[in-house]
Amino acid sequence: MAGTAATATKAAQPKKDAYEALLQRCKRLPPVITAVAYPCEATALTGAVEAAEAGLIQPILVGPAHQIREVAKRADLKIDAYPIEEAPDAKSSAAKAVELIRAARADVLMKGSLHTDELLGAVVSSTTGLRTGRRISHAFVMSVPTYPKPLIVTDAAINIAPDLEAKRDIIQNAIDLAISLGKAGPKVAILSAVETVTTKIPSTIDAAALCKMADRGQITGAMLDGPLAMDNAINLQAAKTKGIASAVAGDADILVAPDLESGNILAKLLTFLANADAAGIVIGARVPIILTSRADNVRARMASCAVAALAAQARGRGGAGSN
Repeated sequence: MAGTAATATKAAQPKKDAYEALLQRCKRLPPVITAVAYPCEATALTGAVEAAEAGLIQPILVGPAHQIREVAKRADLKIDAYPIEEAPDAKSSAAKAVELIRAARADVLMKGSLHTDELLGAVVSSTTGLRTGRRISHAFVMSVPTYPKPLIVTDAAINIAPDLEAKRDIIQNAIDLAISLGKAGPKVAILSAVETVTTKIPSTIDAAALCKMADRGQITGAMLDGPLAMDNAINLQAAKTKGIASAVAGDADILVAPDLESGNILAKLLTFLANADAAGIVIGARVPIILTSRADNVRARMASCAVAALAAQARGRGGAGSN
């Protein structure tokens, strides 16, 4: 009986919402002008409209106008207030949305119902894209009920098997994102299966090298530690049990996965087994890129837009078409 009561009490505890502070900060900002590429499916268009109604974005819908209006009609969405930039198909919609960014007519890019590869193909074009000197990467900003603050997981969607230089960019992108969200000096845990360096597990060697790169100023703005196993990164008692003396261990703000597979598994495990929300964003391009999934709930879609708005503001591009 006691166990049953304890279980009921635990189940009744309210879910921690690590997104609330982000959403509150966005209330002080004007909506960020957002090019929405090919919102030709109900979920994609609804996400853009909901974010607009919440005052987070000012959308420009990019795609075949007749199809967008038909989707809006079927989904009972009012889109008359939002301009539509005509483009005949998904690929040309991606190119047109990127063109709006390059012309300073929009400050954020948002994925509609096209494939991620189609959108990113336009983003990484060497002649007409949005590349910078840094590698593009993906980050989930997660609200985990059992963790007291937002948790950034990277990279879970773009870089399949990043080498050391790519990991440097992935980490710097995530640090810059965390700072734009209001976290000064974020703590970065570079994950592996163990917390000791061994040639048998190459990711541990990368982790050690990345920490030394931070010591030498090649990665800035954060505290790094690694290799750390997952338990040591997010649980202080686990770190103490293993004798790990670290300012990062047990208190990480950013979790850096060794590769895309492990990052993707980690993010989805937290989402589906720990009841976490995951706001997805692509960073390292000239502007933030909102990536939402059809499986995302309203809260996660709103958080993705909030994260992008704050990142855009930090880059000096937030709100009312500023450049």
